[in-house]
Amino acid sequence: MSSEQKPPTVSAPTAPDPADRAARRAVTVFPVLVLVAGVLGLLAPGAFASWSVSVPYLLGVVMFCMGLTMTPRDFQGVARRPWAVGLGLVAHYVIMPGLGWLIANALGLPPQLAAGVILVGCAPSGTASNVVTYLARGDVALSVSVATVSTVLAPVVTPPLTLLLAGEFLPVDAGSMVADILKTVLLPVLAGLAVRLLAGRYLDRVMGALPWLSAATIAVIVAVVVAGSASAIRSAALLVFVAVVLHNGLGLALGYGAGKLARLGAPASRAMAFEVGMQNSGLAASLATAHFSPLAALPAAVFSVWHNVSGALVAAWMAYRARSAERTAMPSAAQEGLPADG
Repeated sequence: MSSEQKPPTVSAPTAPDPADRAARRAVTVFPVLVLVAGVLGLLAPGAFASWSVSVPYLLGVVMFCMGLTMTPRDFQGVARRPWAVGLGLVAHYVIMPGLGWLIANALGLPPQLAAGVILVGCAPSGTASNVVTYLARGDVALSVSVATVSTVLAPVVTPPLTLLLAGEFLPVDAGSMVADILKTVLLPVLAGLAVRLLAGRYLDRVMGALPWLSAATIAVIVAVVVAGSASAIRSAALLVFVAVVLHNGLGLALGYGAGKLARLGAPASRAMAFEVGMQNSGLAASLATAHFSPLAALPAAVFSVWHNVSGALVAAWMAYRARSAERTAMPSAAQEGLPADG
């Protein structure tokens, strides 16, 4: 699924099979779509390079679609589980920015790429994490709550973190970045939420199209970003890919570990893995293009493809282990005359 759009119908790990199939299609098709867009941007940069001014508006469309999928229930989940949601937010905004800075320095990345990697780490959670958490048989309610609040907090968290960690590589105008996030993220999300609250009953027919509209828009953003740095990709692509794989992989592992250390339970720990390791790479690409350069946006473009692929693979592995654990527990529970879940 696109990194900025959550499934409108998935609300719990026990969702019916049609939702399961829809989610599986999303996490399978969307990365392919984004990958194709990246290839097009690389092979025909002239067709997309002039579109860079449109990237913030395209991101606004994505975030408006996200707002349309929100309901008050998403925010009620925060009040019911403030400890778990707070832990998810702290883990997200500490682990991923810190990893970005460490990886940029460890790999000796050029300033533009280093700032781009750090900016990806400072972005809010990508809501494709909600789908992947569902596929992993994780705590979807927790995933939705963390993704929602991290997005709302992005204007006051992402710019100062970027200034703190990326300022040694490139000048960072945190004030201007706050204004851009408000315009391209928070206002469209709130507008979408308002439309959902006021006219929700009229939107049922189009809700199924929102993930595809979001995916198509993100694909265009990726094509534009890749086209803007096409000349530098051949020399930097491998280095960027290594940085992205390390960033995402370590984020998934440390997020899962944070849930385990806090004793949140297996489903919540799976949700934590994806809420930490998956980023709103569309926002990172837009900010990098506007405040740094198209080359700085390259890590976000690669992250947009890779975290969907890795997320789907890790989710499949987690779901397999969860099913295996349940099958192992069932005979013991039956022998003791207890339910399978203990």
